[in-house]
Amino acid sequence: MNPVPESRVILRRATAPDARPAADVWLRSFAAALPTVVSPRSADDVRDYFRDVVVPLREVWVADAGHDAGIVGLMVLNGDLLSQLYLDPDWRGRGLGDRFVELAKARSPEGLHLWTFQVNKPAHRFYERHGFVAVEFTDGSTNEEREPDVRYVWKPES
Repeated sequence: MNPVPESRVILRRATAPDARPAADVWLRSFAAALPTVVSPRSADDVRDYFRDVVVPLREVWVADAGHDAGIVGLMVLNGDLLSQLYLDPDWRGRGLGDRFVELAKARSPEGLHLWTFQVNKPAHRFYERHGFVAVEFTDGSTNEEREPDVRYVWKPES
């Protein structure tokens, strides 16, 4: 585990220089969390996509652990869609995901939705713990990985 305490990690908006380290976190996290899911994009394609599309055109937040560790997590919002939340595998279980979800809820207080793969049971438990409810299951025919997925929705309590 990294010696930087989670409380010292800053959540901030991503800037252009964060694109590559954020993409690298995405790549490490995807490989660790979803070993059976085949990504249709090469690592270089993912890095180019983060540089050209994700960071400049989306609301991207990063978890910055400072000089020694750098970017250790990312969250991408697109309106009320929480489109990506990935943590470096060494930083899981330290509260960063919780902080990202709290931030997403604050940024979209009317509600959020997201997609995750059906095989990603830890993600299901994580989102359900944060009040998200599974509302739709698909065969994966509409995502680029062709992997069955599930849509979760969070609505604030009345």
